[in-house]
Amino acid sequence: MKLAMRIRYAAKTDPGLKRSHNEDFFSLVEEEQVFLVADGMGGHACGEVASKMAADVIKEFFDHTRDEDNTWPFKMDKTLSFLENRLAVAVKTANQRIFSSAAKDSKLKGMGTTLVMGQITGDKFYVAHVGDSRCYRIRGNDVSQLTRDHSLLEDYKDARPDMTDEEEKRFPHKNVITRALGMKENVQVDVRADDVVDGDVFLLCSDGLSGMISKELMGETIRKAADLEAAVAGLIDEANKAGGTDNITVLALECRRN
Repeated sequence: MKLAMRIRYAAKTDPGLKRSHNEDFFSLVEEEQVFLVADGMGGHACGEVASKMAADVIKEFFDHTRDEDNTWPFKMDKTLSFLENRLAVAVKTANQRIFSSAAKDSKLKGMGTTLVMGQITGDKFYVAHVGDSRCYRIRGNDVSQLTRDHSLLEDYKDARPDMTDEEEKRFPHKNVITRALGMKENVQVDVRADDVVDGDVFLLCSDGLSGMISKELMGETIRKAADLEAAVAGLIDEANKAGGTDNITVLALECRRN
């Protein structure tokens, strides 16, 4: 008989060293073991409105649909499980709210947010994302990126599979994203599922972390930390040591058998 998975988490957000305010936001829906990080964009503080709105709408969605078995008002995607559909619909609902709010209020025009969201159910970890906020899995000495950025750089790499690391560093539009909540009335959400084993750590983060330090340094920082809270604080310190050019948000989940 398998023992239930025990989940510990720690999270922290930091404005970084170059930004005057923080447009990132993290949140959780404890009853559903749903965790998310959103990285807002848009001038005049619109980004922080969008990232918080995404988190609030998603929590509201899960609270209101806990006992339902449909994905209204969106059609069920038959290639996904019901749980995966529910994650995708939560994100699509947030997208519509952000898009319509920006359309109604000129002060919010252009606001949007990237988002990465994880849910642990049984021995599975489900991740849904839009944009370049990322999810990593640290398993022993291995660090795997579970999400693919929706960005011009990734599209270019698909077209040029022989692109060198040096060419990637020099790519002039590496920070341009091709998908985010609020950009259009409808959004495509990428969803995937992975097995969870004892000791796995899942890391949700904004690009203020992933754009500043390597995944190898992420794994090293987590492994040498005394606990999860120290690991999260250490990751933010490393991003700031590397320049801290953006807001930095980290949410870490540790999975253990009871």
